[in-house]
Amino acid sequence: MGAYILRRLLLMIPTIIGIMAISFAVIQFAPGGPVEQVISDLTGQNQGGDRLSGGGGDLGIQPGGDESSGRYRGAQGLDPEFIAKLEKQFGFDKPPLERFGLMMWNYIRFDFGESFFRNTSVIDLILDKMPVSISLGLWILLVSYAISIPLGIRKAISDGSTFDVWTSGVIIVGYAVPGFLFGILLIVLFAGGSFFDWFPLRGIVSDNFAQLNWWQKILDYFWHMTLPLITLLMSAFATTTLLTKNSFIDEIKKQYVITARAKGLNERQVLYGHVFRNAMLIVIAGFPGAFITAFFTGSLLTEYIFSLDGLGRLGYESVVKRDYPIVFATLYIFSLMGLLVGLLSDLIYTWVDPRIDFERRDV
Repeated sequence: MGAYILRRLLLMIPTIIGIMAISFAVIQFAPGGPVEQVISDLTGQNQGGDRLSGGGGDLGIQPGGDESSGRYRGAQGLDPEFIAKLEKQFGFDKPPLERFGLMMWNYIRFDFGESFFRNTSVIDLILDKMPVSISLGLWILLVSYAISIPLGIRKAISDGSTFDVWTSGVIIVGYAVPGFLFGILLIVLFAGGSFFDWFPLRGIVSDNFAQLNWWQKILDYFWHMTLPLITLLMSAFATTTLLTKNSFIDEIKKQYVITARAKGLNERQVLYGHVFRNAMLIVIAGFPGAFITAFFTGSLLTEYIFSLDGLGRLGYESVVKRDYPIVFATLYIFSLMGLLVGLLSDLIYTWVDPRIDFERRDV
């Protein structure tokens, strides 16, 4: 197993470099870079604040071009020296390959630099937004698994029954309804829209949170989290529920289950003594991936609807504003974590079922 782990870790190096290189190359052709953002603000073209200047300007210095303002749409009339200073400030005075190499060298040391427009370090920004993402991801993961696994087992046992049919209908409808649409419905009904004003619309805690005692803080926290969690839960547990059900059905039909029943074991002993371990292999092994996914994806629209300042919103605003240090740092962190989680999932497979040996397979 040690050789397999080492091989997987070594393969992560070219993989992460490839991900970052492709993304960096795409960015070179993206219009409306940071320099154009500043020019647009200075010339009054960016009236919407986050709206791009709409030009076809390059991210950095074009090959063979001079350092003149004519390279950026909307920069006519600005001092070329000022444009050159902007390029140097954002690091675009260097060739693309040099910029990429410097970026990767810094990222290897987990030095992500500072934001272009927020005047703070990227790592501090990520850590500042982390509590919201952790709050959403952790509770969604725990609650969805707490619902999905028992429900999936019950559906497998009663496959084809009335309970199985109507719960499948509810799951499919919940999965099909867009989360942002359901969130808006909850706001209209319960957050001062047109009916009731029971829940707040902003943040995960109240402004006077520090003055509350411990039990009031707990109530205030869950008061703010209720609607966002319900919104995300509508589709979060569907996949795990159906996966659990299908996995149990496949195992129940196998010969060892028939043999266990023939020996006189009751259904509970057969289900939890023999079937459970084998059936839960896929679900348990997928837990690390679901853990990371719940933290960092799928909550952007929910964060916007409920005014939650998390990582999803930070990433979106950074892309719109062309704040590339944040964009590349989050991409690097999430890609690295995704690769490590993939390795962890394989290790969990071998822990749950020792018969699995990846070292004997050609990778």
